[in-house]
Amino acid sequence: MTRITVAKGDGIGPEIMDATLSIILAAGARIEIDEIEVGEKVYLSGNTSGIARESWDVIRRNKVFLKAPITTPQGGGYKSLNVTTRKFLGLYANVRPCVSLHPFVKTKHPVMDLVIIRENEEDLYAGIEHQQTDEVMQCLKLISRPGCEKIVRYAFEYAKQYGRKKVTCFTKDNIMKQTDGLFHKVFDEIAAEYPEIENEHWIVDIGSAKMADTPEAFDVIVMPNLYGDILSDVAAQIAGSVGLAGSANIGEECAMFEAIHGSAPRRAGQNMANPSGLLQGAIQMLTHIGQNDVAEKVQNAWLRTIEEGIHTYDIYKEGVSKQKVGTREFAEAVIARLSQRPEILKAVSYAKGAALKLPKYVRKAPALKELVGVDVFVHHGSTTPDALAANLRRIEQECRVKLTMITNRGIKVWPEGFEETFCTDHWRCRFKPAEGRILAKKSIAMILSAIDELSIDSIKTENLYDFDGVPCYALGQGQ
Repeated sequence: MTRITVAKGDGIGPEIMDATLSIILAAGARIEIDEIEVGEKVYLSGNTSGIARESWDVIRRNKVFLKAPITTPQGGGYKSLNVTTRKFLGLYANVRPCVSLHPFVKTKHPVMDLVIIRENEEDLYAGIEHQQTDEVMQCLKLISRPGCEKIVRYAFEYAKQYGRKKVTCFTKDNIMKQTDGLFHKVFDEIAAEYPEIENEHWIVDIGSAKMADTPEAFDVIVMPNLYGDILSDVAAQIAGSVGLAGSANIGEECAMFEAIHGSAPRRAGQNMANPSGLLQGAIQMLTHIGQNDVAEKVQNAWLRTIEEGIHTYDIYKEGVSKQKVGTREFAEAVIARLSQRPEILKAVSYAKGAALKLPKYVRKAPALKELVGVDVFVHHGSTTPDALAANLRRIEQECRVKLTMITNRGIKVWPEGFEETFCTDHWRCRFKPAEGRILAKKSIAMILSAIDELSIDSIKTENLYDFDGVPCYALGQGQ
């Protein structure tokens, strides 16, 4: 018997959770339930995180969390509970199977069967943003080696356990050579440990186009957070409907399972909502806790219900569907078929399903890290690149540095910039040592002090490092 935490959420959440629980309990799920309240009521009570401290204690004690969709109030500084939960509990892997149910659910891709595994904790979702000048905002993209290694290894272990033949990596490392470049590099390193599984890499733009056009070309796709968020919704929709897709969020200690759709408050209380997305999340939960027999029974009964044309309004189609039913009636139909298997759709077997046991991340020996320069970002509105450079070069002798480049929004505008390049009030000014290769840390303070004396507003610095003699910072575009 496994004790789980359940939150019924907002909008259609309570209806689809009741339907989901009724199905898995009827199938013999060996669970005990602790229910907590999260979401809109908690937000509006003055808790900006949407969850009470004691509810966190229940989730952390039980380790398994089945959550219905919630409503996050607009404005007021309310934080996304989904993002908060994933980060607080270290739920680094988001797993979204996207399978076609052709010909019973409309799709242009009748043989689609892929799984998207999305990194869940970092990338642009670190949420570190600043306004730096009147005209420029910044969002920091953070990619770590531990984050890359954990998610990529999870993807290969998932493929191995579920008999998948290929793992594909999507990045944009032709542009983001450091961050996405690290993700791609780690993918190649770990792929070499699984010679029995085919591997490939696609640049995310053409890879996305290929996935949308020919999803049957893919099996398991692993990618950083933002791309995974967008493309998992695309994949679910082209498979048939976002409303049919479930999601697992897996960490080393805890796991959360949910539908990927929202709380749909306009449909609340009408016995119309399709519980399939949350049910798919619950099936992933059952395999995670080792109740594969129950998961298999539920999934095959659900497939049989779909192929018999018993559909909720969102997927009902004249000529294909046989009966339009509500939320409760759909659950009853699945329960009535718990001893049956689909005859046309492919029946599932979860004989190998279980929580993946991955090795703990082992930190590598640190590289030789050498400071070789500094980028100083300045807020300066009424100047040309040449004029700004002439002003900044006045500090070179005093600080024993050399101004080597100025960029604006990443484009090199000095030296040898183009008059046609549009410039904002946000400039990156790169300084290197005038002599030798290594820059003393105290030189940065001297540079900032000297820039201040020029009445130029320095807003940020980024140190430039070589790691084991390899430059690990971006050149200016056009450099």
